[in-house]
Amino acid sequence: MKIIDGNQVQQKLTFPTLVAALKQQLCRPFTMPQRQVYALSDTADNQHAFALLPAWDEESIAVKAFTYLPDNPVKNPGCESLYSQILLFDRATGVPQALIDGTSVTYWRTAAISALAASFLAREDSRKLLLCATGNLATYMALAHASVRPITEIRVWGRNPQKVATTIAAIRAQRADIEVTAADALQVDVPWADIISCATGSPTPLFPGEWVTPGTHTDFVGNHHKDCRECDTHLIANAHVYVDSRLNVFNEAGELLIPVSEGRFSLDEVKAELSELCQGSVQGRLSDTDITLFKSVGSALADLAGARLVFKVLQEQ
Repeated sequence: MKIIDGNQVQQKLTFPTLVAALKQQLCRPFTMPQRQVYALSDTADNQHAFALLPAWDEESIAVKAFTYLPDNPVKNPGCESLYSQILLFDRATGVPQALIDGTSVTYWRTAAISALAASFLAREDSRKLLLCATGNLATYMALAHASVRPITEIRVWGRNPQKVATTIAAIRAQRADIEVTAADALQVDVPWADIISCATGSPTPLFPGEWVTPGTHTDFVGNHHKDCRECDTHLIANAHVYVDSRLNVFNEAGELLIPVSEGRFSLDEVKAELSELCQGSVQGRLSDTDITLFKSVGSALADLAGARLVFKVLQEQ
């Protein structure tokens, strides 16, 4: 059994190959039980969690396990807030094939899933990206979107100017051809954007939905809690909404569940999940004036596809 660390994942994955692998994966028969997230404490102010995400198809079985302790870096210097591993098995024999760093795969597949959705939902001439993110996922999100649409300008928004500057530098280092600057004010930058990609820890909406202009594609990947959300009810009610997985989003995402509780939205109004777009059973963007919205909480199937791609690339060498 191979042990594949984060550095190997970084060296072997590219967004064009990963987006293609995810699209192919979502067109194949698969089984993906609802992921299980377990609270490690009963106190409201402690968000420590342990999760298991299984999935399988005719070729492979994969299960990702992760721990999430958001206060870890403060309480235990040198430690990360999240640790994750993916165990990959051969479906025919059940033989374990690889243990793969799940943290790095998660960054890659989360961004690639958003990019895959954007390939169906964002206007083909989308050139202006507003990135509301400065954490570990931020650079991945920018590079992924730029791999599927002709992005020429990126504005980065965040509450910490130093993190904004670091994110800008990281994107420029890999895409010198794109103009990357700090966002001045969301009231200006939201209407400016063709694509708005949000990956923050904010428990409340980042901006009023009224600011989003017709034709914009939006995606929200930062929140996994029923009582939190990165976008408001107005945006949900006025957008064409798509999700990565109904099973997980309908159980976890406050972006949809809060408008449902307010009587402003029904889960039946969700147009499709990503597999339906990939299979062509549901059409994506219908006009250049639609506002589209993609909500993702992550799926075990994307973990399987990302882990298997890394494993196969290393096997071929």
